Amino acid sequence: MFRPTYHSKIYRSFLSLDENSFQEIIHFFEDHEKEIQGLDFEEYFDLLVTYVTALFEVGAYREHLAIVDAVIETSILNNIVQYKEEDLYQRMLFRKAASLYHIQQYQKAEHILGELLRMDVEDQGAVLFMKKCLRTHYPQIRSNAHAGAVFLFLLTTLVIAMEVLLVRPFYHMHTRLIENSRNSIFVLGILLIVFGNFYHWYLAEREVRRFLSEIRKSKMERVE
Repeated sequence: MFRPTYHSKIYRSFLSLDENSFQEIIHFFEDHEKEIQGLDFEEYFDLLVTYVTALFEVGAYREHLAIVDAVIETSILNNIVQYKEEDLYQRMLFRKAASLYHIQQYQKAEHILGELLRMDVEDQGAVLFMKKCLRTHYPQIRSNAHAGAVFLFLLTTLVIAMEVLLVRPFYHMHTRLIENSRNSIFVLGILLIVFGNFYHWYLAEREVRRFLSEIRKSKMERVE
């Protein structure tokens, strides 16, 4: 005899919420946490995943980190791979890395992204995110380049002042030399900014390429 699936009252109340009303979902879970813990596994896990997702979506990154491991561990223990047509384990790991990034724990975020890439070396989302994390390792390069450029721009201003107040009125024969000098100093400042930004980008790109190459090489060696 067919028996329809029965859902608890609290789960039915949860289903009535708009899936994009993240603050409402958070309040609902926290207001009924004790009751939710007493639900059967499927209902409990659905609410837990939705709650963790809502925390991430509203930018509550520290709160998200405090509970996301519970979802990851539960999915492993219960062999839950797919959840709503997504790889739950990879999705939770990626968002954990994002939360760590947002609270400036960059190295921990990189470690998790590295684990994701070891699972799928072609995961472009993880590749791009790792590059973004790595670029935070070299801020001094770009900062120094920008500081040098500012100095050169100020020097350009000083040369222009000398040109207007001193050279043109009294030493006009040196005007071309001064013009070339201030133009060269200004262009050098721009080039310094470009170089600083490029080198900053290049270091992150090189590190990720090296990491991906090591993963591919390791996988090929295991196959052989």
